Amino acid sequence: MFTGLIREMAKVVSFKNNFLTLHAKYTPKIGDSIAVNGACLTVVKFTSDTFTVELSPESQNILAMENYKNEVHIEPAMMMGDRFEGHIVQGHVDCLGTISSIKNNGNSTDFFVSLPSTYSKFIIPKGSVTIDGVSLTVNDVKDDTFRLTIIPHTIKNTLFNRYKVGTKVNLETDMFARYVYNMFKKDNDKKLSWNEVDKIMANY
Repeated sequence: MFTGLIREMAKVVSFKNNFLTLHAKYTPKIGDSIAVNGACLTVVKFTSDTFTVELSPESQNILAMENYKNEVHIEPAMMMGDRFEGHIVQGHVDCLGTISSIKNNGNSTDFFVSLPSTYSKFIIPKGSVTIDGVSLTVNDVKDDTFRLTIIPHTIKNTLFNRYKVGTKVNLETDMFARYVYNMFKKDNDKKLSWNEVDKIMANY
């Protein structure tokens, strides 16, 4: 389990034969889980200043591999008793999103992200979403696109400073949105609106 708060930007040393080696201040142990650009991966090797994780062909088919170069976001798995500041992130990437538009607002920047319609039902206004491992709040949703407002600090310290229109990103929808949707999904598989979910939840 993760929080979506980036521990540091690790430098990519190499990516060969499915093994990704990173240079970072953080020193994990063999078998540790660590989110790399939001994907939960297992540490299989480490040295005094690097560690290596393995990416299966399945992972490589799902993830935005073009972002696994130069620098990547890393976050170690939470430990019992850790302070919880982001939102619950599993490190299970649902799909790829695409940066469809970027609008500078002076003291913030709006990023519009499109995603496959299969997953758009899990994106909720003022809900949470994870982009390449970064915990963010959804401002609003329109069809298969949602808007994020990113402050300068986040842009400066994450991969957001490199994103352009057309950039692919790892996207994990909010776990609770997925669970609630499936809990209250109608037997006939009709689309369940979030207004209906609110009415159902109000009864409890």
